[in-house]
Amino acid sequence: MVFKKLLGSLGVGGPTVDTVLHSGTATPGGSLGGEVHLKGGDADFGIEHITLELVAHVEAEHEDGESAGGLTFDRFTVAGGFTLSRGEVRVIPFDVPLPWETPVTELYGQDLGIVLGVRTELSVSGARDKGDLDRLTVGPLPAQEAVLEALGQLGFGFRSADLELGHIHGTGQLLPFYQEIELSPAPRYADRVNEIEVTFLAASGGLEVVLEADKRGGFSSQGGDTLGRFTIAHHEVHDRDWVAEMDSRIEALLGARTPHGASAYGAWGHGHDAGHEHHRTGPGTGAVIAAGAAGVAVGVVGGMVAAEVVDEVGDFFEGDEDDEEQEEGDEG
Repeated sequence: MVFKKLLGSLGVGGPTVDTVLHSGTATPGGSLGGEVHLKGGDADFGIEHITLELVAHVEAEHEDGESAGGLTFDRFTVAGGFTLSRGEVRVIPFDVPLPWETPVTELYGQDLGIVLGVRTELSVSGARDKGDLDRLTVGPLPAQEAVLEALGQLGFGFRSADLELGHIHGTGQLLPFYQEIELSPAPRYADRVNEIEVTFLAASGGLEVVLEADKRGGFSSQGGDTLGRFTIAHHEVHDRDWVAEMDSRIEALLGARTPHGASAYGAWGHGHDAGHEHHRTGPGTGAVIAAGAAGVAVGVVGGMVAAEVVDEVGDFFEGDEDDEEQEEGDEG
C-alpha cells in the first residue's frame, strides 16, 4: 500500500511524500500503523504538519435524488514543526487508533464493496497539499463475525453493503454515516421477508446491532419495515449460541407489527434524522455473496459483481484526484 505525490502547490523541486501502511487487515477500534517517507526537494522546506485523513465513499439521499462522494471521518497529525533539508530523506513512523465505528470492508477475505482510504496532507511553508488515496482494508470484530456467521448458517445470503449518510435514532452512533449489510432471506423466511439489513455500531464496551426487516405483505398480514436492536459485550462473544439467538431475534423481528401509516423507525424509536431518509440499494453496488452451511463463500454471480466493485473503487480514487486538480486550478 504505497502512494507517491509530487507537491504540485510547491512546483517542481518540492519535497515528495510516500506513505506505507503496515501489511495486514485492520479492525474497528484497533490501530493503523505505517511510515511516512519524506524526501527533500531542491531547497530547505519548513514542514508545518503531516496529517493522515481517513476517507470513506458515502451515499446520500436528498430532494433531487441520490449522490455519493468522499467524506473524511477522522484526522491524525503524526508529525510537524521541523525543517526538511535539501535532499534529506526522513522516515516518520505512526500508529493511530481507528474509530470503533470504522466500516468493515471485507468478510472471510471477500471484498464487500466498501471503499475506505488513507490520505496524507503535507503542510509546507504555508502551502498545503494532499496526496493520493491509499485503500484501507478493515476486517470484522469477533462479535460482528459471530452474528454474520450465524446468519449465514441460518441460510441468509449476503447481497451487498454500503455506507449511508445519516444517523440512527436511539443509538450511540458517533460517525456521520452508518454501514448497512443487506441479506437475502433464508428459504424458511422467504415467504415473509424480502430482505434483512444489518448495521453494526461498535464501541469500546461492546457492539450494538440494528436489524431491519423488509416484510412481505399478504392477505392476512401487513408488509413494511420493522426494526429491532440488541447489544453484545465484547467478552460475551464466545459464551452464546449465536445460531439459536439470531434465529430467535429474526422470528421476533418478523412477528413485530408496524402500526398502519406509521414508520417502522417511529414505531421502534430508532428512526433516521430528518433529511436522511432510509433507502435501499441493489446488489450491483457491492459484492454478492451466498451463505453456506459452513460459513460464507463467494456466490455464482460474485465474479460479475467483483468487476463492478473494482470499477467503483477506481472511479472513487480517480475522482478524488480530479477534484484535487480542479481545486489547484481554482487556486491558481
